[in-house]
Amino acid sequence: MDPKGTIVFTSVGRPQYGFDIFTVNLTQTPITSSTSVHRLTDGISVNYNAQFVNEDQSIVFISERSGSPQIYLTRPGVPKPEKLPSAPYSLFHDRPIIKSHRLYFISAHEQLINLSRDAVASYGSRPWEGDFHELKTDIVVFPSSDPEKRWVVCERGGWPTWSGDSTIFFHRQAADGWWSIFRFEFAENSLELSDFPVLPLRVTPPGLHCFTPAAFHDGKRIAVATRRRGKRFRHIEVFDLELKAFRPVTELLNPNFHHYNPFVSPDSETLDTIDSEVNRLRASRRPDGSFPALNPALDENGGIKVVKSDGSKRWSLIKSRVAFYNTWSSTERYVIYSSLGPIFESVKTTVQIARIKFDSSDLNDDLEEIQCDVKILTREDTGNNAFPSCSPDGKSLVFRSGRSGHKNLYVLDAVNGEFNGGIRKLTDGPWIDTMPCWSPNGDLIAFSSIMHNPNNVDAFSIYVIKPDGSDLRRIYVAGPKGSSIVDRERINHVFFSPNGEWLVFAANIGGVTVEPISCPNQYQPYGDLYVVKLDGSGLRRITYDEYENGTPTWHSGSELDIGRLCFKNDVGVKLTGAFDEPLWINCDID
Repeated sequence: MDPKGTIVFTSVGRPQYGFDIFTVNLTQTPITSSTSVHRLTDGISVNYNAQFVNEDQSIVFISERSGSPQIYLTRPGVPKPEKLPSAPYSLFHDRPIIKSHRLYFISAHEQLINLSRDAVASYGSRPWEGDFHELKTDIVVFPSSDPEKRWVVCERGGWPTWSGDSTIFFHRQAADGWWSIFRFEFAENSLELSDFPVLPLRVTPPGLHCFTPAAFHDGKRIAVATRRRGKRFRHIEVFDLELKAFRPVTELLNPNFHHYNPFVSPDSETLDTIDSEVNRLRASRRPDGSFPALNPALDENGGIKVVKSDGSKRWSLIKSRVAFYNTWSSTERYVIYSSLGPIFESVKTTVQIARIKFDSSDLNDDLEEIQCDVKILTREDTGNNAFPSCSPDGKSLVFRSGRSGHKNLYVLDAVNGEFNGGIRKLTDGPWIDTMPCWSPNGDLIAFSSIMHNPNNVDAFSIYVIKPDGSDLRRIYVAGPKGSSIVDRERINHVFFSPNGEWLVFAANIGGVTVEPISCPNQYQPYGDLYVVKLDGSGLRRITYDEYENGTPTWHSGSELDIGRLCFKNDVGVKLTGAFDEPLWINCDID
């Protein structure tokens, strides 16, 4: 039986900013703010990785307006982009390419980029090794007439772009630490005879980062995104291959916005950039909430808020304390359990489980804050207590605590807490057990743990246990028992389906979908949601993007109106366009 219902989840990194695609006319010198700049997308959602269809500035591009990366077509004078047909059963598309009036793209369902001779970044038959900052992909070339016949022409490279039929540019991190553009060349008919891989030639100099190259059709220039020492923003520049000199483009136009992933027009005179400018974007908003708990309640900027189901009004319950991971009582309508204290801290840091009760009569539109009774259920000297889950009968909470020196699971009285002796240890060991979830009928508790590999704090897996501490077992979801690949995966944020037959969880078992260096504001690489049966069968991926999706909640009702969960314009958080580059991009390399 297939899983049913609606899953609500938090997406960390899904931006509070918008991206649009702009063109810049490179024939005008110098490039200034008065240069003809034309926006090709409509200011809705995140739009990126475009390609020109022809010289009238029609483009195909990727947009997330439908909830996942899909391909759209926009034409001059046509206000609404057209969604193009997608690959069957695919939630992810990227890198569209137009060649000979045909559209080629990468799909989560299957890879469909094929040109007369194609270059892709690929792992080949190797499994993903857990790399994230720089993917250990190789540049692979194959003819479209025989895609099974492949040559690894260069090891360790990404984002390949052709210049003519015999030169490929790509980016990778050089030995001195600077991300740089490299190239290699080969004779047009040499694939059968040459020995690969070949040694590439570094094109851009040290002293700045260069990413995501796009080769001009004249073979003399490449467009790159750069991050220079002392600069906060990523910008597009044109690098002259003969003069070995950079020509700035976007910094002269919009110096205080990020610009990503350039593409070049067929005549090589128009540059297409992805721009994070958001002063035109007024309508797209989202709640800045983590750990959602359907009813709904959310924690925002450290506090707790209660929100009307149609998003038209919200009230503050707690504003002065840091709170995370809210869960509603199973039997009391206006009782919430939460973790009060800092997140991602050591076992000794004081974090407490709180019972928060409020009066429904206070939920009127004239108030901004609701008076509530906050009852602390754990002792202050017990360290880090977090992630409560309420039993179906409303009598008990299971939670994670570091009071023994290790983060294990405990069960306590949901009303009186541990102060009257109402606590017992559920798991015990020198490892991390976390994020427990009580099953709907109360017979099982699911949680994430590293007990199979206590020395690796990144390798979580799913376990289930009965509330009395018996019948502990691991659920294998990524391969056979004993598999080293399974044992190093990060599988977390587990939650039961309403019928108790399925689990939804966040994991990195699908590897990394896109090159993180080409995306803004990257977070941890465990970000897709999966569902699996309790016996480990029926594994199914339900999200596919570059963000960190997690803390899912499975709606228990028969139907959920997603539209009513969206915040109104006067409630949500305005787009600011402010974000930082990934912390692992160091621009102060000696």
